[in-house]
Amino acid sequence: MLAWATDDFKRRGNKSARLDAELLLGEALGFDRIKLIVEAERPLADDELARYRDLIKRRRASEPIAYILGRREFFALPMLVDRRVLIPRPDTEVLVETALQGTRERHLYGRMLDLCTGSGCVAIAFAKERPTWRVTAVDLSPDAAAVARENARRAGVVHNLAVLEGDLFATLAEGAEFELITANPPYIPSAEIAGLDADVRDFEPRLALDGGADGLDVMRRLVAEAMHYLSPGGLLALEGGFDQAPAVAALLEAQGFAQIARSKDLAGVERVVSGRRSA
Repeated sequence: MLAWATDDFKRRGNKSARLDAELLLGEALGFDRIKLIVEAERPLADDELARYRDLIKRRRASEPIAYILGRREFFALPMLVDRRVLIPRPDTEVLVETALQGTRERHLYGRMLDLCTGSGCVAIAFAKERPTWRVTAVDLSPDAAAVARENARRAGVVHNLAVLEGDLFATLAEGAEFELITANPPYIPSAEIAGLDADVRDFEPRLALDGGADGLDVMRRLVAEAMHYLSPGGLLALEGGFDQAPAVAALLEAQGFAQIARSKDLAGVERVVSGRRSA
């Protein structure tokens, strides 16, 4: 069955055919991938075969594996994901690493704000690493905020993480101040949405993808306002598209940020741009 499903996916242009076939069969049987190998000769019962075929049909229709399984690992943490939120990507772990590295000198206590939080993956990963910090996560979508709250509960960080609904900084209390602000905002140019792979274009929320004409609409608003909410010496760290680092760095420079740096993802792409408010 694994060989048949793999060949079927390959014929349909699936670039991760074997992995997808294994993950779906594991889901149908309640097995991890190791148990699939150990019990490779095990016949499938009719009800198991029916479950597997149903999952295969969903993947044939380009539904992302993460949505079919209802989860995706991020920073070694299991995250609940569905069509209400963007699927966490490994590249976004660079944003967490940049945030941790940039605040290492005050690791015992601080305040973090994560905007466009989606599933809450960045805020939750940081909150797990810095349990004595106070973390606030914000998303414009009430549906996304609900997913983030559930992920925070599952990760055991509700004691130091609060999820708010609102448009960037608008929902914050007057005078709110943070030592760290992070964001993975929508950054894909509107005209490029139609050309995305079907599993992204047809399933992931457009609100989390569409960044306007050049992809930087939300980024501009965010950078323009961030300085008012950063404490002296505070860090702003932003994830952008594969070719947007120079433009994002220029936005930070224009707003007076210092120590502007670019961090590369696993593919060597400058993915995260950061800068500090002067002390």
